Amino acid sequence: MIRPILIHPDPRLKKICDAVDDLSDERRALADDMLQSMYDAPGIGLAAPQVGVLERLIVLDCVKDVDPEPLVMFNPELLHSSDDLNTYEEGCLSIPEQFAEVTRPADVRVAWIDLNGNPQERDFGGLWATCVQHEIDHLNGKLFIDYLGPMKRQMMTRKSQKMKRERARG
Repeated sequence: MIRPILIHPDPRLKKICDAVDDLSDERRALADDMLQSMYDAPGIGLAAPQVGVLERLIVLDCVKDVDPEPLVMFNPELLHSSDDLNTYEEGCLSIPEQFAEVTRPADVRVAWIDLNGNPQERDFGGLWATCVQHEIDHLNGKLFIDYLGPMKRQMMTRKSQKMKRERARG
């Protein structure tokens, strides 16, 4: 089921999410819905708070067009970040049609629980590293525009508010 994606500003996007304590069928269905919603949007990552669920769950797929490699992460945690940095032009499904360059660690190691309840750990680089950090930020109530200067952040927030109003009018 494709779920509606919250548009900034929405107070739920600024909340710190709760850890997932059990992998119920309902949570697995949520993960599946999130993947469908992400692909439909289209995007390369989606965090549970973006669909109004304040739990530590993210989905991502940075190669969706070639040979899909969907990842579902419950309780993802950054274990290590490199000193080397990368700058990517980031966007966000909750801040549609707006992009800005954000600098983040180039490589990260992440631990998480997979759909079967198994602990996983993996190193990510390049776009995958940027995407997983962006999505984990969502779980901590942080948006990519929080890395920008106040003027640019306000301008993007105003554009987002305007788009949100226009969508509400239908």
